[in-house]
Amino acid sequence: MRIAVLALQGAFAEHRKMLCNLGIDSFEIRQRSDWDEHKDGLIIPGGESTTQLKLLKDLELLKPIQEDIRKGLPVFGTCAGLILLAKDVEGEDFERISTMDIHVKRNAYGRQMGSFYTEDNFQEIGKVPMTFIRAPYIMRGEPHVDILAETGGHIVAAQQGNQLVTSFHPELNDDPRIHQYFINMITKQ
Repeated sequence: MRIAVLALQGAFAEHRKMLCNLGIDSFEIRQRSDWDEHKDGLIIPGGESTTQLKLLKDLELLKPIQEDIRKGLPVFGTCAGLILLAKDVEGEDFERISTMDIHVKRNAYGRQMGSFYTEDNFQEIGKVPMTFIRAPYIMRGEPHVDILAETGGHIVAAQQGNQLVTSFHPELNDDPRIHQYFINMITKQ
């Protein structure tokens, strides 16, 4: 198995380390030609969604990524990755990857000072560590979106078919279970 990690900006190195600890091969997507390599899945890390979106467009990666996700490529988006995958972001009306039927509030917990850590239940896994950094949350999902975790009354993890998203950063903790959940999604396809 080989997982592509979008490495334009954000916490991509931490995702690669987590995959390595699970014995999973990964490589970085930095330019259009990298996208042509064989991959079984894609991780879109946290970071600055507006910066990542600009680079996706400038590097002509937005459309190929969007098309491959629509064709069934498994994808895991954390924080900014969740925003990029969302079809609707409150107060924003511009093109993103937009493949997941979720409605999102960005920076929902406030600025950097609103960052926090908690532990809460994640469906099929149990209690997991959750690190939120200027995090969004999902206001609602369409009926075919599975809600996987909530904290403080807000949806913070969801799955729609081949797409998994978390508001928080599982790559910043030592617990590999959410990354393993993504790997299991891939092997079940």
